Amino acid sequence: MTEHSLYLDGPEATAAAGAALAAVLRPGDVVALGGDLGAGKTTFARGLLHALGFAGEVPSPSFPIVIPYAPPELRLPLWHVDLYRIDDPEEIEELGLDEARADSVLLIEWPERMGARLWPDALRLAIEPAQRRGGPDARRLTWAAPAPWEGRWPPRT
Repeated sequence: MTEHSLYLDGPEATAAAGAALAAVLRPGDVVALGGDLGAGKTTFARGLLHALGFAGEVPSPSFPIVIPYAPPELRLPLWHVDLYRIDDPEEIEELGLDEARADSVLLIEWPERMGARLWPDALRLAIEPAQRRGGPDARRLTWAAPAPWEGRWPPRT
């Protein structure tokens, strides 16, 4: 997989990138969203969830670990997962992610906590500050798209 990148000028552009991804999601997709605290993962997730039809406030799932969304609040089922508080990859088994993936999208923050358990067909995204390129809110989105994502991500413009 080749790594690619895109510069985002601020929170609106970060949310718009999430919305662009929402347009191509299918049940069974896994999106692994990495980045440090404050990098913009939740902003990206908000853009994605709002584009899927969610009208409410999008909380970070740091405390509950998993927040499931389903129709009619979204156009397809999605589990928003935050593994920040997971210390042992064995704990992930208890979350039921394999079962959820059968009919839902998995949007996973802190995917590195899964170790080798992260599915090889996951779209791997990372967000990092890019102050040298823009202002304090500028971000760099990088990704590695495996074969199942070819032609879907990045979106053609």
